[in-house]
Amino acid sequence: MPGLTQTMTFRLFDSMPQAVLELWSEELRSLPEKESDLERRKRIDAYLDQGHGSCFLKDDRLAVIVHNALLYYDSLRYLLHAWVVMPNHVHTLFTPEAGWTISQISHSWKSYTANECNRVLARKGEFWQREPFDRYIRNEQHFENAVRYIEHNPVKAGLCDKPEDWRWSSAYLSAHLRAQASLPAEPAEDHT
Repeated sequence: MPGLTQTMTFRLFDSMPQAVLELWSEELRSLPEKESDLERRKRIDAYLDQGHGSCFLKDDRLAVIVHNALLYYDSLRYLLHAWVVMPNHVHTLFTPEAGWTISQISHSWKSYTANECNRVLARKGEFWQREPFDRYIRNEQHFENAVRYIEHNPVKAGLCDKPEDWRWSSAYLSAHLRAQASLPAEPAEDHT
């Protein structure tokens, strides 16, 4: 829905075995639906951060493809507020522009990056899991929590010490843009 800010997580096809998901569904079956959904989400996030599966996105050649695809239509099809490309999944926080749906944006990201990454890897077949996980942002506090979660994900996963150290993220880009903005201007040449 245009104007409705969303978080979206999509992951590599082999990052989350179906057998693990089925086991968790069985274990959480007795909980109320809302509680079960929350616990399932926590387990999935923790599992992904352990780096299971092929982790193709550890390869900088592939991470840059995904990173650049996220940024390509920023401010045209969506406003991209925060993102991180992890070894086996991607987190985004964005607001679709008028005329663009979440499914169109997701399809564009996943289709392009799957084709390009498979080309680089000289492979064919599934790259992303079919269904992404998305959730709309309810209020400003939820928005701030989502940004913090996304940008701190590499730290939580033990991939770096500070969010701005992870090259494939909004935290890194923001830190480098701030650093460039604070550089003193070069002195003008004296032509006298």
